[in-house]
Amino acid sequence: MGQPSNIVGEVVPSPAEPPRDCPRCPRLVAYRRENQALYPDWFNGPAPSFGDHEARLLVVGLAPGRKGANRTGRPFTGDYAGTLLYDTLVKYGFATGKFEARPDDSLKLVGSAVTNAVRCAPPGNKPETSEENNCRPFLTARLEMFPNLKAIVTLGDVSRRNLLKALGLKASAGLPGHGTEFQAGPYRVFNSYHCSRLNTNTGRLTTPMFEALFERVKAYLDANP
Repeated sequence: MGQPSNIVGEVVPSPAEPPRDCPRCPRLVAYRRENQALYPDWFNGPAPSFGDHEARLLVVGLAPGRKGANRTGRPFTGDYAGTLLYDTLVKYGFATGKFEARPDDSLKLVGSAVTNAVRCAPPGNKPETSEENNCRPFLTARLEMFPNLKAIVTLGDVSRRNLLKALGLKASAGLPGHGTEFQAGPYRVFNSYHCSRLNTNTGRLTTPMFEALFERVKAYLDANP
């Protein structure tokens, strides 16, 4: 499967991206091998970060979906969450092209990047605490490799807590809930509910709510060039 032209991560070995055969989490390794046996043409590995090396905005999700990034190899690609996320990034100038839920589409992130707190797909979309801990060094390293990073959007409270811990802060350092905004070290953090189909189908997160948050992000970055 071809990799997007502006992929961040596996183009060269990096401490910010786990290897394809990462052994750190036995439960996730077993799940990966199960999916490899069932679907050998899927990506079936730690989904590398995606985006612009000069990103000023980073979006941090929870983990790859089994039929999403675990299948395609690109964060938020292959399931509904990516449609809302990437269409919103395009709308506010953080991406160009068209998102078509496949890694060889014309989508390109501009001044932004997307990653996950846990890089391997977990059973039931729920990583265990030990798995979050095992994967956190990759998130810390990824943050350190964006020289222009100023704003971070966290999708869900698990993402928010992992980001704070990756920065060496307490998980309680930033308020939970959709629309909260706080400073975490050198970064301005904007927390959103996760853009999953469950949240959008139940009305917990609506498109106007999600877009309003990114409008605030854009205003913040425009005011802090």
